[in-house]
Amino acid sequence: MSAVSRPKAANSQEALAHFSKLMQFETDCWDVHHAISNNRQDFVLLDVRGEESFKQGHVNQAINLPHSRINEKSIAEFPKDTLFVVYCAGPHCNATEKAAIRLAKLHRPVKKMIGGVTGWIDEGFSLVK
Repeated sequence: MSAVSRPKAANSQEALAHFSKLMQFETDCWDVHHAISNNRQDFVLLDVRGEESFKQGHVNQAINLPHSRINEKSIAEFPKDTLFVVYCAGPHCNATEKAAIRLAKLHRPVKKMIGGVTGWIDEGFSLVK
């Protein structure tokens, strides 16, 4: 028995519940790109990295708001039901989780763009400066 199959896989009902729930918390680079490219952006895309990283290259349509600066005042211009999609450098960075926690504590809808800048580039999409 391999290390992969040793922990028994969840049954179909549990797997469906888990992966369906996961979609409430995450989106991916492809879906974000598709929404932006097809004028279907119904969310605010937040690049939660530092200003210097943002200046070096970011996703088109993203607003730079470092995770440490997310507070009631910094997001006051957005209606309460605004969906925020947060991203950072990539899977090796936890700034998205820090940003998502701050937004959730402010009672704001939030999703993480999995992959961040690394995922964006891996998908073949370009950054803007």
